[in-house]
Amino acid sequence: MTTSQTEIEIATQPDCWQRAIALARRPDGPASAAVPGRGERVAVVGCGTSWFMAQAYAALREADGQGETDAFPASALPTGRRYDRVIALTRSGTTTEVLELLHALAGRTPTVAVTAVPDSPVGRAADAVVALDFADEQSVVQTRFATTELVLLRALLGHDLESLPAQGASALAEPLPDELLAAEQFTFLGQGWTYGIAQEAALKMREAAGAWTEAYPAMEYRHGPISIAGPNRVVWWFGDPDQLPAGLPDEIARTGGRLVARGRDAVADLVVAQRLAAALGTARGLDPDRPRHLTRSVILP
Repeated sequence: MTTSQTEIEIATQPDCWQRAIALARRPDGPASAAVPGRGERVAVVGCGTSWFMAQAYAALREADGQGETDAFPASALPTGRRYDRVIALTRSGTTTEVLELLHALAGRTPTVAVTAVPDSPVGRAADAVVALDFADEQSVVQTRFATTELVLLRALLGHDLESLPAQGASALAEPLPDELLAAEQFTFLGQGWTYGIAQEAALKMREAAGAWTEAYPAMEYRHGPISIAGPNRVVWWFGDPDQLPAGLPDEIARTGGRLVARGRDAVADLVVAQRLAAALGTARGLDPDRPRHLTRSVILP
């Protein structure tokens, strides 16, 4: 079976994470100079996958006591709010909504772009640029750039991520269970920063496989979404199994649904969901590299 470009890029993630961690360690490097200081009020923006990574980083930064941190789609930053810094996440550096926002903020709010293409319209519009060109991708579907930018931002927060590349390698090596490959529906759950990861997993399944997927904060799952759980349907938890809401595993079991809770770092566990999405897409006769109705970047006229 031919390996898709998406699968090739998925497989390179542990190496990309190592490079991002090394970049974050450089005290005088461009990444450290561009990150917000403790106490700064920060907005993080992106579109699609980058918005979900923005949500994860915002939750982590605020939970760490670094300062108030909000995440928005680039088209939805509230115009009446004032921030000390705005961080824009964009793989291509050409997304229209991101570029328009940076132009609107010019001269008013310091901006940082985290991008795979520093010599791009967004790279030229931002006040500072963090280049992750080694994590750029050919596939329309984002995988390694999204996780690499989040690993960089987590490392810049001071998180110990030394074991993460090894966890990623483990996630690449494990077989995909037949029960997952045959499932008809997936619901991804997270809490705090991992809710952004859950949303990204669901997006990957929709993009690459055209699958019926949903994502929720774990505590919200009982408030309606559990009604679709049942045999041949999967509920996937990103995080420590011991931190699942009390009683929820038993409730899922009573529906006949299958609970997946591996306990890896959520970014490493996302790798398994990426692999599953690519495999399901191929099995359904789709092209994981070029999803229907999508392009690498949304550039509006």
